[in-house]
Parts: sequence; structure tokens; C-alpha cells
Amino acid sequence: MQHPHSTQSFWLDSTQDSASYPNLISETFNGVSVDVAIVGAGIAGLTTAYQLWKSGKTVAIIDAGAIAAGVSGHTTAKVTSLHQLIYAQLIKDLGEDKARLYAEANQTAVEFVAQLVRTEQIECDFSRQTAYTFAESTDQLQSIQDEVEAAVKLGLPASFVTETSLPFPVAGAIAFDRQAQFHPRRYLAHLAQAIAADINSYVFENSRVLEVNEGDPCQIVTAQGTIHAKDVVVTTNLPFLDQGLFFAKSYAKRSYIIAAPIESDRAPQGMFIGTGEGYRSIRTTPYEDKQLLLIGGEGHKVGSDEATEERFERLENYARSRFGVTEIAYRWSTQDYVSFDKVPYVGKLTPINNHIYVATGFSLWGMTNGTVAGLILSDLILGVENPWASLYDSLRATPFVSPQSLKNNLETGVHWVGDRLKGLQHHSFSDVAAGEGKLVTIDSKKLAAYRDEAGQIHAVSPVCTHLGCIVNWNDAEKSWDCPCHGGRFSCDGKVLHGPPVTDLEAYPVSPVETVSTR
Repeated sequence: MQHPHSTQSFWLDSTQDSASYPNLISETFNGVSVDVAIVGAGIAGLTTAYQLWKSGKTVAIIDAGAIAAGVSGHTTAKVTSLHQLIYAQLIKDLGEDKARLYAEANQTAVEFVAQLVRTEQIECDFSRQTAYTFAESTDQLQSIQDEVEAAVKLGLPASFVTETSLPFPVAGAIAFDRQAQFHPRRYLAHLAQAIAADINSYVFENSRVLEVNEGDPCQIVTAQGTIHAKDVVVTTNLPFLDQGLFFAKSYAKRSYIIAAPIESDRAPQGMFIGTGEGYRSIRTTPYEDKQLLLIGGEGHKVGSDEATEERFERLENYARSRFGVTEIAYRWSTQDYVSFDKVPYVGKLTPINNHIYVATGFSLWGMTNGTVAGLILSDLILGVENPWASLYDSLRATPFVSPQSLKNNLETGVHWVGDRLKGLQHHSFSDVAAGEGKLVTIDSKKLAAYRDEAGQIHAVSPVCTHLGCIVNWNDAEKSWDCPCHGGRFSCDGKVLHGPPVTDLEAYPVSPVETVSTR
């Protein structure tokens, strides 16, 4: 069991015995050639790889870390077509036909996962559940009723209810029957193991891809070696390849999850998400002889809040006051990219690319949207017509001029310019307390400095290696986060989350700058 103040995902902690895979060591694998290379081993990448492999293609999966240890290993893992409140808005913004396609795609994803678990006998705590979006106050009730009407019109398994198994009253809720939940890493590890068992296909971990060059064949370049493939799929949450400008067509949103043991007879039945400001996401999963109650929420744009510790505290207080739990076993955070029209971008990287494909912008619902992406991408590469490819098309007209997109891109510009003024008032490492990260200016040079609990200063360049924004400190996870496009770095400047692929430049700190805190 993790200490309450650790930030380890339960999904990762409970699969520490999962199979590991080699990195792309030059002398061993350099020059490997496959039909399709997939960069990013989350649900979108592994679904794509599995579908292509089952169709007879040779594949290579390449990940900068471990299989399913990124966003897919930090999700709430709800497999549902109920995406809080989306269908009434989709009908309004895109029209009923496109909204129906989105509904069909995500409901198909639910059944695809269910069938794969059944036919492949994947042990991943899969269970059918009713999914709910609930309103606690009557002022939010109309949005629930509008969503029920829209969902029913689109053929989804929706109904309006006023009673749930939550230990507090609700004004009303929309319910989707026969949705599902699972253990995401066990599910994805099974797909990876099946592919790795094929002597003509590969799974590589700890191999960060630095560039992809289209050609005949394409080249996938890592620090350890190069792979060749006819087609390349990039499913790295946000593509690290900037040609498609997906960083300008979406924004990074970070959210938080805590997990607490709860007696099975006190655990709510179903999957839940609230409405309005400060909504909470709720589900359970098997845990020893009890259930583990997962509560998520507190979302914000990446890099916009340094006091992230307080967000965990608010979730913990909610769990204790609403569910009577006494122990917080896990807590972690995650992030996803939200597209401006809430529909993911899936397809070619740019109009001039014929062999590089991407998937991004899952808008916090990656378990189904990532599965949909895998089905679309595999069909595109196989030359099979897909009914949802046009809706999800990565090259579709993007609403750059919507109020939301203008606001987010304006904020990016403000950060790029304004954040360069931060830290000018701090001219000494002595301004940085133990456990604190702060922007400082030393000898006219701006630095991102963190002092660990032993008193050691860790100083790096504050300039994000993606597109040059200034990073901000994240106090709960002791990381430097970029407010422009969501890149994240460790306190030592190592890349934690793309789109950057290069570490922050380290600044040498003399021993005299280290002050004992003991």
C-alpha cells in the first residue's frame, strides 16, 4: 500500500509484475523493419497495433516509458459512451447526424472492449456497470434532462433517474445501461504480450522517439537506434511532431484522483460523474477483500496552478465527508488534451503526409475515444472504409475562431511573453525553501530552481524545449509544467510528458549553494 502522499497510480502499483520489454538498443534492433510502427503504447496505440497485427501486419510498438504507464495508466478507466454532458451540445454545434456518429463510435468501442475481453479471456476486472451523470441541485437539472433527450434521440441506452446508490441525494441523473469498467493496464498488457510473442513484431520500452521521417520506408529515430516502417502511427497523447499544429487545436487539462479502501457493502454501484463547477468522478474497483473507491476531479489547464497539493486535499476531504472513508491509499494525477469541438483528431499528420498518422484530443474520455481511434487508424492503413473516419478526421476544419480556442491560444501568447518576467524579484537560491520550486534570476540568468528536503538545489533552464514557454512549478508532484502546451519535466529537468522530447538544460550548482535544512 502506498503512503497517502505518494503519487503512484493504483493501476501501475498493482501491475508491478507485468512483463517488461527491451529498449531499442542499436546493435540488437537497429534497422528493424516492419509494416507499421506505432509510437506510444497507450490504449489508442495498442488498439491500433493489435488490430493491424490481427490482420497480418508486422508491427513495432515504441514507448518512451513502460507499456500503458502514461495517460492510459492514470485514467479512471470508465469504458462508456456517456461523456458527462456532450450530446445536446454536439447536436447544437455539429448537427444531429455527426452527433449520432460520435454516439455510435463510442458505444461500439464499449462493445469492442467487452468482446475482446471475452474472446481473449483477458483478466482485467472487467464488469458491466450503469454509468451516471448526476446533478445534486435543481439548477443543474435542466442540463441533465436535455442530455437525456439528446441521447435517446441518438439511439443511446439513456434514461432519467432520481435514485442512485450514492450515499447522498441527487436532483436527477442520466443513466446509461450496460457500460463497463476495467483495469486498464492489465487489459493493455495482454495486447502487448500477444504482439510481442510474434517473432516478426516487436514491443520496445524506454525508447523515446526523437523524430519521424516520411519516406519509402519511413524512419523512426530514437536515441538508441532507428526503425523502418511503411507506415507510422503517433499516439503520444499530443503528437511530438508539430507539423499538424495539434498543440494549437487543443489544450492540456490536468486532473487528480485519490483512491480509498471501502467495505464492499458500502461501495456505490455504478460509475458516476457530477455536473457544474467542482464536479467529481466516482467509481470502484476490486481491492484485496474490499473495494477501492476512486474519486477524481479538480481539473485545470496544465501549468496554471502551482498549489496542486490543495487539489488532492479537497478530493480527500470529499471522500471522507461523503463516503466516510478513513484511509487514502493512493493518489495520482493525469492529463489529456481537449479538442476545441470535443471530437478527437484521428488521421493523417498533414495533408502532404501519406504514411504518418496521428490520434489526439480525446477530451478526457480516452478509454472509448482511444479505442475508436485504434479502429479508425487500422482501417485507414488497411484501406478499409470506416464510418467514423470523416467525423474524427485530423485534417477537418478546426474552429480556431471559436471563443474557447481564441481564449486558449491568447493565454498561450500571454504565457510566452509574460512568464519571462517571473522570477526577476528572486536573486538568490536562498529564496528557495526546502521542498519548494521557484523561478530565480542568478547573474542575469533565469533559472527554475528546486531545493530537495536534504537542502540540495536542482537548477535547470525554465524554457520548455517544445516551443519556448516558461515552465511553472507543480508542488504536489515536484515537477515543472509548461502552461502553453502541457509538457512536463522532473525537478531535474527530465521529460515526464510530451510534446517536448528534450530535457531542460541543467545548470551547475556549486556546493556552497546547498544549505542544510536539518
